[in-house]
Amino acid sequence: MITVEVVMKLDQSPLKRVRVELRLDAADNHPPSVLTDREGRARFDLPPASGMVLVEGVERWHGRLAGEIRIELWSITQAAEHAQGAAGSLPAGSNAYPGMQTRLLQVAERQVETDGEGYLVNPADWSDAFARAQAEAEGLTLTDAHWELIRWLREQFARNGTQATVRDMVKHFRAVWGKELGSSAHLHRLFPRGGPQKQGNRLAGLLRTKGEH
Repeated sequence: MITVEVVMKLDQSPLKRVRVELRLDAADNHPPSVLTDREGRARFDLPPASGMVLVEGVERWHGRLAGEIRIELWSITQAAEHAQGAAGSLPAGSNAYPGMQTRLLQVAERQVETDGEGYLVNPADWSDAFARAQAEAEGLTLTDAHWELIRWLREQFARNGTQATVRDMVKHFRAVWGKELGSSAHLHRLFPRGGPQKQGNRLAGLLRTKGEH
């Protein structure tokens, strides 16, 4: 069960009868929208997944969909907020240097520049569509587990300004997925081309980790 609670930030009063939608990262079909009840809660009979929450058609949250998700709004019409599940900023600006070997990756209707390995030259070009296109170029089919890690990596960078280490990943995902699925070995099986710290960061649109060449 996934429960989305929508409240007013000013006085924590519930927002009743507002439309809540879930958009699942690893699915082509999405569950129907649900109206919040008297307590401001919309309930979805779904297992944990990765995706976004929309309230009245506006994206308000993005990340792991599980348990209870609380969304606080100043008003139902306020502008869209940062939706990575955490406040903060993500890398932006060109990382190009003289002589860099680059490629153009077709992402939806535009081409995005990457370096020779597939890291974005400008991390601000990241999008869900980029992650899917780069994963396809690397022969990887993205599942909910991949998306959860990609979202979490972006959230951690937004919070801390640096990439998470593999130790950080194992600590977090063992708590979320259990000892076996959260192990370093399983995370490396999910991201076979360089492991979660390389391939995961690449698909998450983050920078190369220290020591990579």
